[in-house]
Amino acid sequence: MNIFKAASTSVLLSALAAGGSVHAENSSDTLVVYFSASGNTEKVASVIAAELKADTFALKPVEPYSAEDLDYRNPESRSSREHADPSILPAYTGDVSGWGAYKKVYIGYPIWWGVAPNIVYGFVSKHDFNGKTVVTFSTSGSTGHGESGTDLAKKAAAGNWKSGADFKAGAKSEEIKDWVKSVASEQ
Repeated sequence: MNIFKAASTSVLLSALAAGGSVHAENSSDTLVVYFSASGNTEKVASVIAAELKADTFALKPVEPYSAEDLDYRNPESRSSREHADPSILPAYTGDVSGWGAYKKVYIGYPIWWGVAPNIVYGFVSKHDFNGKTVVTFSTSGSTGHGESGTDLAKKAAAGNWKSGADFKAGAKSEEIKDWVKSVASEQ
């Protein structure tokens, strides 16, 4: 392996570990942004990104969530407190490189109490979606996608937001790919 390849591999692995976006400039006009607390949303996002040959950006909280933080039965848990107070927008590491070049953005997240987690609202509030087509997707145990995409669209106040889909844990790749194809045919 030559020095350039070794350095490139090192930069790529460092960016992935930091939760940053990994792509060549203008490698795609489509971006898949996702937050995954348990790995389910990440799996779905990976299938979507591969199917679309899209770039990805993982919303990694600066302060990672522990199992106790995610205990929705405990009203004092971090996720419960965040849900109760929409002004709490957890910080995340890094940011999307080349945001303006993306025309299509897929945003994925787990459903917490019927809505997207606050970290996703934080991302949406920090980015201009003007001129972008946005498609949301979620993962949940039982709740479903509900109005989560509509709520995020209201927060963004710009962009052409499309209704999304919810995937259960263990969703098959073919189910996800079929959904991606159906969304792409609508655009």
